[in-house]
Amino acid sequence: LVHLMQSGGGSVQSGGSLRLSCAVSGSIDSPYSLAWFRQAPGKEREVVSCTSWSGAWSFYADSVKGRFTISRDNAKNTLYLQMNSLKPEDTATYYCVAGESNGRECGEYEYEYTYWGQGTQVTVSS
Repeated sequence: LVHLMQSGGGSVQSGGSLRLSCAVSGSIDSPYSLAWFRQAPGKEREVVSCTSWSGAWSFYADSVKGRFTISRDNAKNTLYLQMNSLKPEDTATYYCVAGESNGRECGEYEYEYTYWGQGTQVTVSS
């Protein structure tokens, strides 16, 4: 059984920073990609960022490029999202996700991910 436990998040003023963490427990038999998705009230869920098994390949949504950084520590089975220069439009519930992959790339779509964290709220005030 695979379990993703998220931590971090909270409330911050515009321009501030937050760091999200996601600890992966259990066994995934093949190399797996990790990603962060988010969903704001009244909006569809969207990908924020993803990283391949090695961490050599990553993707960022245009809205967060240059402000967010995704990283993973495979020795600790932990995924991170460092969020800087936060804006009110970053307010959302953030989800950590994991999915089996070819090990070289990561996916930008929900169907590519099997395991989901519980979600954590990020609120940015102006």
